[in-house]
Order: sequence, then C-alpha cells, then structure tokens
Amino acid sequence: MTSNFVDYVKIFVRSGKGGAGSAHLLRVKYNAKAGPDGGDGGRGGHVILRGNTNRWTLLHLKYTKHVFAENGQNGGQNLCTGREGEDQILDVPLGCVCRDAETGEQLCEITEDGQTAIIAKGGRGRPPTRLPATHSLVSPPKKDGSSSNLKYLPTWDL
Repeated sequence: MTSNFVDYVKIFVRSGKGGAGSAHLLRVKYNAKAGPDGGDGGRGGHVILRGNTNRWTLLHLKYTKHVFAENGQNGGQNLCTGREGEDQILDVPLGCVCRDAETGEQLCEITEDGQTAIIAKGGRGRPPTRLPATHSLVSPPKKDGSSSNLKYLPTWDL
C-alpha cells in the first residue's frame, strides 16, 4: 500500500534564455544616414519556489520531471523591446529545503507563507545595437546572441 505523503522529489529545472537585441537599420526616404533603431531583448523567465500553507506534501510534484521557464523574445525594429519570458512558480509546503543534487549544497529553505526564492534565474535580455551610431559610423556592429540560461537538477525535501 502506498502513502499519499511525498517528502522528496528530484526535478530538472531550466530558466529561460534572454532574447537577442535587434540589429535593425532605420530606412527613411529622405535620410540616408538614419542609423540603427533596434530594440532590447526580453528577459528570460525564472523558476521560483513559493511557500504555501495549504500544501503539506510534495505529492503534486511527484510526477513532474522537468520544469522549463519561457525564453525572452528578441527585440524588434523601431526600438521595440522583446517580451519577457513567463516565470514558472512552484508552490511548496513550509519547511521545504531545496538542495543541489550533485553537490548537496543547500540553495534555499521556505519557512513562511508567501516567501519566494528564485532557484534558476532567467537570462538577461541583450542590449540593442543602436548605441554606437555616430555620424561617421552608422552601421551597427555584429549582433550578439541571447544570454544563457541555468540548467541543473535540484532536490526538494521536507
């Protein structure tokens, strides 16, 4: 006979990547040297633990093997900033301890209702390439890629 009380789970978490900045050049009919007008990339989503007094076990996370936060979107033309990635919020019971599965290092402990802890921080959105434009240098430099995300395997126990 199995119990409904689960006090240990191991879930692979991945935060979202930040979006890339846009390398767009403004095209205007009467201005040949209009310059770059690309927008910022959006921030990647975080993976967040939140304390909840209505939870007393980790049963709702027992069959969850992966938690992926959403990536940020790329910047657009006309100084448009990319959309931020959606955060993944996991409700856990009070007294839950989050540890790194490989090293055993304690990452956080949830002790109060509503307390939050970011266990995988999302990537930063990359800046646009509009900043270095001058009268003599109107073409943007090479475009940067998006910033990286965090991937690891934490364990949660009560």
